[in-house]
Amino acid sequence: MQHVTTDAEIVRLSLARPREFAALFDRHAASVGHYARRLVGADAGDDVMSETFLVAFRRRADYDFDRESALPWLLGIATRLAHRARAAEAKRWRALQASARVAVETAISDIEAASDRADAAARLTRLVPHIRRMNDADRDTLLLYAWGDLSTEQIADALGVPVGTVWSRINRMRRKLRLELPTDTSEEGDDGLAHIRA
Repeated sequence: MQHVTTDAEIVRLSLARPREFAALFDRHAASVGHYARRLVGADAGDDVMSETFLVAFRRRADYDFDRESALPWLLGIATRLAHRARAAEAKRWRALQASARVAVETAISDIEAASDRADAAARLTRLVPHIRRMNDADRDTLLLYAWGDLSTEQIADALGVPVGTVWSRINRMRRKLRLELPTDTSEEGDDGLAHIRA
């Protein structure tokens, strides 16, 4: 069997041999599932993860083969599917609000594992209400950065926007959070964004 080194090669092979696409699932299901569950909760997150790969499989002929990693493409699909899943609820972000405490506790637990960032838990707790009030574009950018663990270039790829737009959104969020957070967090120029990524 041919040795496949990139996601692009897997997708290309799957055009002629659809079963090859399973290798892409094996590589990225955990990351996509983790991201989706943080967006919409455990049950809906598993559904979003499964549907992400179904959509990706159906659209594999449209994949940009210049991109070796398919993760930004997959997380972009997952983000759009998560929007659809939330729109079906009485309030678009009820799932996030209902699970906010769990999300914060999970993030705090992750952060506390790093002893040199013990004070980050308090900062993160203060950020949650601000994150919920963000518009969809800013929130998607932040969550792809924080929970998807993507670079700015990969976030731009996932959302289908220029890299400059991602930088602009992140900078705008930083400025806004510095203004909204208590002065003890902003004294040293720390808006807390660095402590969300866990």
